[in-house]
Amino acid sequence: MADFSKYFLMIDEGNPELTQKNVIEYTLLKTSEGKNKIDWDVATMTARIPKEHGNLNHVCRVTDEKGHKLYIKQAGFVTRISDDLKANVDRNKQESEILILEEKLVKGMVPHVFFYDTVMNACGMEDCSDYEVMRDAMLKHEIFPNFADEISTFLVNTLLLTSDVVMDHKKKKELTRRFITPDLDDITEKLVLMEPYLGADRNNVFALNRDFIENELYRDAQLHLEVAKLKFKFMNEAQALIHGDLHTGSIFIKDDGVKVFDCEFGTFGPMGYDIGNLVANMIFAYVNGRAYDEEEFCNWCLSVIEDSIDLFISKFNKEYDSKVTEPMAKIEGFKEQYLEGILSDTAGYAGTELHRRVVGLANVADLTSIDDDYARIFAERTCVLAGKAFIMNHESYRKGSDFTKTLLRSEERIYGQLTESFR
Repeated sequence: MADFSKYFLMIDEGNPELTQKNVIEYTLLKTSEGKNKIDWDVATMTARIPKEHGNLNHVCRVTDEKGHKLYIKQAGFVTRISDDLKANVDRNKQESEILILEEKLVKGMVPHVFFYDTVMNACGMEDCSDYEVMRDAMLKHEIFPNFADEISTFLVNTLLLTSDVVMDHKKKKELTRRFITPDLDDITEKLVLMEPYLGADRNNVFALNRDFIENELYRDAQLHLEVAKLKFKFMNEAQALIHGDLHTGSIFIKDDGVKVFDCEFGTFGPMGYDIGNLVANMIFAYVNGRAYDEEEFCNWCLSVIEDSIDLFISKFNKEYDSKVTEPMAKIEGFKEQYLEGILSDTAGYAGTELHRRVVGLANVADLTSIDDDYARIFAERTCVLAGKAFIMNHESYRKGSDFTKTLLRSEERIYGQLTESFR
């Protein structure tokens, strides 16, 4: 039996047989007693690495023929996406603690954590294989009518309820200290809020859009100034506990529910960072749908963007009025000013997410999977222009339709430019 009293990487993607042996032994050890006890059918247990999983951690799915199942997730000293990106292995403990906290705030909307282990830097997490990763569903242009309502509830409850408006200030400061993640914050500060604008060597730029990107992103000094403000806001404003990487690849979905996962980048930061990430990723889904003439799907994406913002505003106002504890936050006019700041941040960070997924190290499949060059050019340039408008005019976004109008205007502008250039 392997020695689990000291750390080693037990999930080896190059050695599935050894991985199966180690992970099964580990799972039996960690679920043998107490509230985490599982009566495994040892003879039929399997431990398999999913075909696709995230950019940071190593994951293995454990099952048996009795129907028991869970995921083992382990942190390595480098990220899966790049050996150059090093991250503290304690991040798995932090993710588990965040999920445990979020489960109290939005019961049933995050995977249940059975255990986490500070020696092996691993956790046992609910198997959500009866759900689908939302990005995979989006690439098939599937529609989920309840999504805007569900995700807006998640956003309001996890963000507002962990802010100084509601949470006891001392408790919030303790959590802020606990969830400081210098390594992962550094990744965000570089990959999202710097490198897409300064032309980093490791950027991934679609060759047919290189000149456009250099002109629109690398050479725009006014854009750089606004992004610099957003970067320093992210670095210094511990407004609420944010997921930190809320994209459609971090959401499990089915017709009657969602579960948000992969909160390794969770930290205290601006609420608008999470909301903006959601808006941007629905735009990626939209432009992919446009590339394949999926009109019904595209219309649904637009409605999700609008409804998610508008429902967030409505639910935020209701929860604010009923849950506010900070006396100064009850002063007339403060709530309105506070919410306006969140919406401005939402627009700004929607812009940075659009840009970093077009040109940064971690591209997004909604764009890279478009097989027609012209359609991909159109999709990426639409995202770039919409992102610039969000960043440069962030203070003018106050309702959902403000975001979709910008998207459609950007699309029209790119269509005109491409039509002219291809004559």
